[in-house]
Amino acid sequence: MRLRSSWVARAFLACLALSCLAVSTASAPRALPNPVLYLSEVESFQDGGKNYLRYKFSVMNSAEYPAVMFAAAPNLPPCGQNKQSSRTWVDIYDQQGKRLYGFCALSKPDDLNSIWFALEETVVPPSWVYVELNDRATNTRYKSNLAETTP
Repeated sequence: MRLRSSWVARAFLACLALSCLAVSTASAPRALPNPVLYLSEVESFQDGGKNYLRYKFSVMNSAEYPAVMFAAAPNLPPCGQNKQSSRTWVDIYDQQGKRLYGFCALSKPDDLNSIWFALEETVVPPSWVYVELNDRATNTRYKSNLAETTP
């Protein structure tokens, strides 16, 4: 009889531990996905008498990022003179890791659908690019897939 009650006590404690684990897992923050980047448009424009091509990109899963990631973050280091820059900065890189352009004042997840970089019309663009979202509040980086630069 003593062996059975010892077994019941251990089983009860194991169930209790598992239920505590389930509760803590359920309240853990949801992991965010990496951005899914794609080329949305290439447009030409002029500036200062020179011709340029603007390579516009969108993030297919932008709606999966919470708005708080793009809120103004005056408690974090500024972006140049902008002391209200967003919590998350976005940088565009070529396939070799060279930074092409960046955004530090996106205000909502949907702004991820209007990111771009520009090159003079005569410059050959990199074949592939990727973006990194740098959540400065959590020190977390989200790296996208490689996206083509040709339509």
